[in-house]
Parts: sequence; C-alpha cells; structure tokens
Amino acid sequence: MASTGDYQLLCLGNPLLDIQAEDDESLLTKYGLKPNDAILAEEKHMPLYAEIVSRKHALIAGGAAQNAARGAQYILPPSSVFYIGCVGQDDYAAQLRSACAAAGVRVEYRVDDTQPTGKCGVLINGSNRSLCTHLAAANEYKLDHLKSPEIWPLVEKAQFYYVGGFHVTVCVPAIMALAKEAAAKPEKTFIMNLSAPFIPQFFKQQLDETSPYWDYLIGNETEAAAWAEAEGGDIKGKGIAEIATYLAGLKKANEARKRVVVITQGTDPTVVAVQGEGKAREYPVRTIGTEEIYDTNGAGDAFAGGFVAGIVEGKSLQESVDMGQWLARLSIKELGPQYPYPKQTYSKA
Repeated sequence: MASTGDYQLLCLGNPLLDIQAEDDESLLTKYGLKPNDAILAEEKHMPLYAEIVSRKHALIAGGAAQNAARGAQYILPPSSVFYIGCVGQDDYAAQLRSACAAAGVRVEYRVDDTQPTGKCGVLINGSNRSLCTHLAAANEYKLDHLKSPEIWPLVEKAQFYYVGGFHVTVCVPAIMALAKEAAAKPEKTFIMNLSAPFIPQFFKQQLDETSPYWDYLIGNETEAAAWAEAEGGDIKGKGIAEIATYLAGLKKANEARKRVVVITQGTDPTVVAVQGEGKAREYPVRTIGTEEIYDTNGAGDAFAGGFVAGIVEGKSLQESVDMGQWLARLSIKELGPQYPYPKQTYSKA
C-alpha cells in the first residue's frame, strides 16, 4: 500500500547539530579518536568543538534518526514524517528546525531550558569519518513529553515507529512506550537501528530490553559484529550472515510478524535475514565511482531513511533495500548528511 502522508512515520532520536571539518589526523591523535568511529564525548573532548570551529568548517543538521527522518521524507509524500527529541533554547535548535522544515519533516521537540542543543564533532579524513557527540539537551528527553496530550495522539495515529539506537543512552522508557504500542496493534511496525558499535558494547542491557519488539533491525557490519561480541556464546566471531540470522531469530513479542534484520556492509552486499527462513539473503549495492564520493558522513542514515520509506510504502524487501542504497548513493555526493535539491525521483536499479 502506498503512503498517504498524514504523518504515518514517527522517528525518535537525539537531535544534534554537526560541526564538520576535514582533519589530517592531528585532531584524531590529540583527542584519542579512531578514524572511523562514533563515541559519546567525555570531559577531555570538550575543547574539540572550538578547535573544529576555528578551522574551515560546516554546520549541518544532524542526529542519526533525524537524518533518517529527512531521508524518508525525501522519498515519501508530503506530511509523512514527524520527529521527536530534545533541544535547547538556542540558535542551534533554530537551525535544526529550519533544516527539518525545508525537508518537510514536522518536528515536535521537547525544549530544555538548562542545556544547550547537542552537537556532534565530525572529523573527515578521506573516506573515514569520526563522530564525537556531546548530547547536552538531547540527553534530556523525557517520557512525559511523549505521553503529553499534544504528542501521544500523533503517536497513536502513526503506523510506523523508527528509533535510533543512540537513544538507548537517553530514554529507554520512551522507546519501550513506542515498542509496546506497536506490538499491541498488528497494523503497526517498530523499527530499530543499532547506530554504533558502542551501543551493544556498553548499553547492551538497554538494547536487549527493546529487542523483543524489533520488527525490523538495521545496522552495519561493525555494529553487528560488536553485538555478537557482546552477546558472546556461539555467535561470537561469526560471519555477518550468521549474525543477522541469529538476530532475526531472537524471541519476539509480536509473533504474528516475522522479524527482518538488515545489515549493510559498505560496498559489499547488504545482508537481509528474515525470521524463520534459516538462510540470509544478499543484495548487491549500487556502484559508484570513487571520484563521485564527496562525504560518507550520514550514508548509513540515508540508507535507513530510504529503506524505511520503502517499508512505509509497502514495497518488497528487495526494493526497500534498493531504495536505501539509492538514497545513500545520493547522500555521499553531498556535504554531510544531506540530500540533493531539486529532489530526484527514485527508480529501480
């Protein structure tokens, strides 16, 4: 069934402003950052943001789930996507509102009066990107905002819930409220993203609380491997197809809907495992010349946005994966997690 708009897709995450600059590894070395990683900032990282701003830099609307929300809306009919999270009362929040409005995404932020809007330092080195996030206000999202008379009716009306894994560090009760709402109503779908290796490494208990409710789980190969390492047992050290199949087979609250696990692998085939099928499928990626790649920051979010748009529109798994790959291919030709305008129209590979 094609999407009809009317805010069918709700996205929950951590709204951030990306402060992005190229790095010759000097800042990576100085602050102990890995070339291709995502972490939460510690006290020692706080001077990093001023150092990035002192260089040639770009300010770009970010936050993984917010990037995916803008990506999904890029494909879906107008008024299809709304996004919730927490921001401060400042110019960074105004910039995020403006970027989402331009993308056609409705935002219903909780506004915190004590913390500034969160930010993410993004260091680009060739095809690598290192993300260092200071959550600030994003860390202040509360269940009472989700359950408020202004927001909960929108939740009830939405048919698809997408949650970034980063949010397990913020407000698990809000995630669980969405998860249980979806499980209780067979027409609703709950989608989760692993988001970064540190999520299963350090927040696996919180992630495990959500796992019975995953109708779809999205991640990349390093996140899947990190999950398997944290899980331990026989799955530790296995290949991506085996990990995806194992994840698909985890206990599920809503047994009427088979879980689908989607693991991207950069330029290698995307792995898809469906609960009960036994053997994972593989879908080749859309090729792109290295000379066309401008910035890979946000490529995974773009894939998620395109894939989720396909699910919302009732497309097949194969076509939904292709929609994700198509949008990711567009995104890496742009600066940061952005999409080209005038809008391009999806066409099958």
